[in-house]
Amino acid sequence: MSKNFKVSFYLRSNHTTKEGKLPIMTRISLRGDRVTVGSTGCFTDPKLWNSGTSRVKGRSGDALATNTELDRIEADLNYIYRRNEFEDFLTVEFIKSEYLGKTADKSSFLGFFDEFLKKTEAEVGVSRTKASFTKYDVIRRRFADFIYLRYKRKDLHMGELSYMHVSEFEHYLITECKYKHNTAMRIMRNLKTVALQAMKFGLITRDPYANYKVKMERTDRGFLTEEELEMMLSKPMPVERLEQVRDVFVFSCFTGLAYIDLFQLSKEHIVKIDGKMWIMKKRQKTDVISNIMLLDVPQRILKKYAKMMKDDPHGRLLPVNTNQKMNAYLKEIADICGIKKHLTCHLARHTFATLALSKGCSVESVSRMLGHTNIATTQIYARITSKKIENDMLGMADRLGDLNAAVI
Repeated sequence: MSKNFKVSFYLRSNHTTKEGKLPIMTRISLRGDRVTVGSTGCFTDPKLWNSGTSRVKGRSGDALATNTELDRIEADLNYIYRRNEFEDFLTVEFIKSEYLGKTADKSSFLGFFDEFLKKTEAEVGVSRTKASFTKYDVIRRRFADFIYLRYKRKDLHMGELSYMHVSEFEHYLITECKYKHNTAMRIMRNLKTVALQAMKFGLITRDPYANYKVKMERTDRGFLTEEELEMMLSKPMPVERLEQVRDVFVFSCFTGLAYIDLFQLSKEHIVKIDGKMWIMKKRQKTDVISNIMLLDVPQRILKKYAKMMKDDPHGRLLPVNTNQKMNAYLKEIADICGIKKHLTCHLARHTFATLALSKGCSVESVSRMLGHTNIATTQIYARITSKKIENDMLGMADRLGDLNAAVI
């Protein structure tokens, strides 16, 4: 190790524990500059301290554990020095800040990510939702956990971020965090947004995602059949809270509104055109207008809750619970109705799309109603209805019985 940089440990003599032990402190020096990094978190009897070696004397379990921790701290600090040895900005304060995880400037990736989060949080309620901020906040914490677990680091210098980190982070999400493939891919896609933002600022010169593909697995999007929807509509609910959740869910099944758009639905979004009632609302997620004609069932639901929601301060039209509570109550409703599917707010949206296509609505019309930015997203539901037709035809073949075996 270069003689320019040195890590040393010493005892803080003015702070004694009840057991008579002193805290072990860390100090670093570089080219004549010296700074105390802070406490190591270790304590020792001053009689056992060897100031020459900066280690605890003896072979006891406590001594070995303490010395192992001091070795780790020294190795981490030396690694930070070696990684930045030829950089002009390298100082003892930089090494200390990076080690303590306080680097919050644009020279580090997590520092840049923190700045990204600040801007995102400031946009909440203006152009973003709270959920959008929370999503990136979780990703930041997951990535910080990953680099510490994998590299024993608290941050990455901006120029370090590479394909290797991206690829290993995906592996970490699936193996350590136990995320399903598509969930991991959504996290990888959002992390890419942050990395690309850093590239636009010229802070990253090589695209870490250049050889990486975010590839989603095609999933079977569940939906309710007409029979299941009819059962839910006709089944009496034992308590008012379940009845309200059932009604909001059914409203989504007949309009295709996502949870956040159900929550925000207000009088201003209801428009009358040629005697017909329409919902015309920008989707919170995509900022694309959804145009949905209100059928009889959703109109009755709005009338049912008109008196209850009359004095809502935001002019909302439906008693929408939190997404978490909605999904929890939907499990109860599924049990009451004898429906074996996993009911969620999003399944109602899938149900609307599937029913609309199966009743002859064009993919283009359904896409407009759902507020999709890409018609390819809507075509996923078209594949579902095609599969349903296939299954229906196979069922028909089974019911035809002996006619299948007839020779013409």
